[in-house]
Amino acid sequence: MTNYLRRIVAGFMLFAAEFAVTLGLGTLGIVGFLALGREVLDQDAAVFDARAFHWARHILGANESGWVERITFLASRNFITAVALLLIGYFLFVRRHRWYTLLVPVVALGSITLNLVLKTTYRRPRPLLPLVSASGLSFPSGHAMISASFYGLLIYLVLTHVRRHRVLRWLLVVVLVLLILLIGLTRVYLRVHYASDVLAGFTAGLVWLLIAIPLLKYIEKAVKKRYKYAPQLAEKQPE
Repeated sequence: MTNYLRRIVAGFMLFAAEFAVTLGLGTLGIVGFLALGREVLDQDAAVFDARAFHWARHILGANESGWVERITFLASRNFITAVALLLIGYFLFVRRHRWYTLLVPVVALGSITLNLVLKTTYRRPRPLLPLVSASGLSFPSGHAMISASFYGLLIYLVLTHVRRHRVLRWLLVVVLVLLILLIGLTRVYLRVHYASDVLAGFTAGLVWLLIAIPLLKYIEKAVKKRYKYAPQLAEKQPE
C-alpha cells in the first residue's frame, strides 16, 4: 500500500512539474508572439474583422444558428473536459500508457489556463450584437485555441498510432482539421469573436501544442533514464 501511494504521489508530482514548466514556457513564447502579431494587425484589424463577419454569414447561410451552435459546442470547456477524461481513462486502464495520461491533461488544462492568461493580458471586449450570449473577454478566442491544441493533439495521436490503415489515418486527419477550421468559423458567424481573435487562438493553440509535446517527451525520457540507472548506482555505492 505504501508503494502504491508513493507511485500516486510521484505521478502527481511529475504531472505538476510538467504542467508548470510547459505552461511557463508556453506563456512566454505565446505572449511574445502575439504581442508582435497584434502590432502588425492593429492597422487593418477593424476592416478585416468587419469583412469576416459578412464572409462567414455568406458561407454558412443567413439563418443557421442551430447547427452552428452544436458545432461550436465541440470546443466548449465542458465537452473538452469530458472527452479528455475519457482519453485519460483509456490510456490509464486500457492502453496503460502513463505518458499519455499526463500529456492529455497537460495539453487540455494548459490550453484553457493559458487562454485565460492571454485574455487578461489583452483585455479586448467582445463584438457588439452577438447572435448568442457570451461572457468574458474576446482576444484570443478560447474555442479556437482549445480546438487547435486539443484536436491537434488528437491529430498527433492518429498520426502516431493509426499506421496500418493509411486511408483511415488521413481521413481522420482531414476530418479533424476541417473541424478545427469550422469551429473557428462558427465563432465569427455567431459574432462572439472577431476573426483576428480566432486566428490568434489558432496560432496560440498550435504553438502551445508544439511546445508541450516535445518538452513532455524530453521530461519523460529524463525520468525514465533516472529511474533506470538509479538502482545500478545504488548498488555501486560502498557500504
